[in-house]
Amino acid sequence: METKRPWGLADGFRAAARDERMRGHAMTDVQRAARDRDVSPKPRRRARGRLRIRAGTRRDAPTILALIRGLADYERLAHEVDATLPRILRHGFGTPRYFETLLCFDGRRAVGFALYFFTYSTFLARPTLYLEDLFVSPDARGRGAGKALLAALARIATRRGCGRMEWTVLDWNTPAIGFYERLGARLRKDWILTRLSGPALRRLGRSR
Repeated sequence: METKRPWGLADGFRAAARDERMRGHAMTDVQRAARDRDVSPKPRRRARGRLRIRAGTRRDAPTILALIRGLADYERLAHEVDATLPRILRHGFGTPRYFETLLCFDGRRAVGFALYFFTYSTFLARPTLYLEDLFVSPDARGRGAGKALLAALARIATRRGCGRMEWTVLDWNTPAIGFYERLGARLRKDWILTRLSGPALRRLGRSR
């Protein structure tokens, strides 16, 4: 007949120690699971650099030409583009210089540009900064590139003593129109853009 050993104080200590070890293992498992969750791969977001604006240089001429073509595609006017790299280099960085540019960068990538020159207001007797082109790549919009370019142009205009900035916008481009109006620009619908080009320009030039 098997006799059972009486349950003593030492047995209680051993049981308590065993329970503590089991709890320790359980806590270790929980902590390990938490650790594994913390280091599990997370979806990576597309890295975006800080927008940066600087003046265009001769080395940027191919980029400027590419952005001009991007603007023409967006405005559905690609068939009218006759610009070439030699002309951009000669007219933008030669003597005389007919235009200046600003480029907007997201990291190392040029995502937008502004091409401008100066005219003169006889009524104000002050120069005018005329913005010929403003373009931001569609996939880079919504981050403030357009506003940053316009703000940089406004600073140039103020520094050079201009009385105003002017530019045109296509009548179907309602997002751009709304954007300009929110900045405080006024649409002058009482003025009609008048253009003479091609054979008509040459013909008039030959007339006496």
